[in-house]
Amino acid sequence: MNSEISPLQKGDLIAIVAPAKAIEAQLVLDAKAFFESHGYRVVLGEHCLGTHHYFSGTDAQRTEDFQKAIDNPEIKAIICARGGYGCVRILDRINWAGMLRDPKWIVGFSDVTVFHQRMQKFELKSIHATMPLNYAENTAIALDSMLDALQGKQTEIQITSHPYNKRGNAVGKLIGGNFSILYSMLGTDDQPEYANTILFIEDLAEQLYHLDRMFYAFAKAGILNRINGLIVGGMTDMKDTATSIGLTLHEIILSHFEYRKIPIVFDFPAGHIADNRALIFGTEVELNVDELAVNLSTFVS
Repeated sequence: MNSEISPLQKGDLIAIVAPAKAIEAQLVLDAKAFFESHGYRVVLGEHCLGTHHYFSGTDAQRTEDFQKAIDNPEIKAIICARGGYGCVRILDRINWAGMLRDPKWIVGFSDVTVFHQRMQKFELKSIHATMPLNYAENTAIALDSMLDALQGKQTEIQITSHPYNKRGNAVGKLIGGNFSILYSMLGTDDQPEYANTILFIEDLAEQLYHLDRMFYAFAKAGILNRINGLIVGGMTDMKDTATSIGLTLHEIILSHFEYRKIPIVFDFPAGHIADNRALIFGTEVELNVDELAVNLSTFVS
């Protein structure tokens, strides 16, 4: 098995597929034009612009599009058009043998975390990054970071430190994704090995008490004792109940690490936000958190 994914070269073929919720056709066509403007060839999944109730197609149709993208040796990257819900419905319908023989990039976030988990199980890298649904509202640096990741360029992200950050230094394999999806995969055959990892999480429109419950599940599964560091990305449109839980988002998360001495980063630029920077999951990274700045970089021994 070839465990390395080749960086994209100009002229390479990219597939755009919609494995979950339906998407407006123009957004996909704009994304196609975006990649073509950067020198790539693009093919659209047959059902990428379709609609079947909530989804872009039936489970069989969405599986077919993803399978063709995996099995076509010319295609070097699979761009997921959007999230929503639906990836888990086709995850085990897909024959992943072609991905093991000839790995290629899978790019997306949110519901696409399901695929990132499968790639982590295979010990293959994947790219947590923006999707065609969001290109128009993304920052230039977010889009550039996605292109850099596809091209295999070593990246480093430096941001100003957040007041609630926990300082420290850690090295580990970068994994994670949407926290609700990670929670839904606990105890399944796609739960990755969390030991010695840097865990990235982000989420959207969750109740604060749901967040607390998910952290308790991760704690009771022993995961919070095994990770080397935690990166909290966009926690967008989080909600409190009518009778407040009485804790802020930061207080909820920090309460689960009172006796766990690992670096923790808040407000990292990735997730359901405009400045959604690309992260290459499966890469060994170094996380440095001090009073003034946070630095996440590819680890070089």
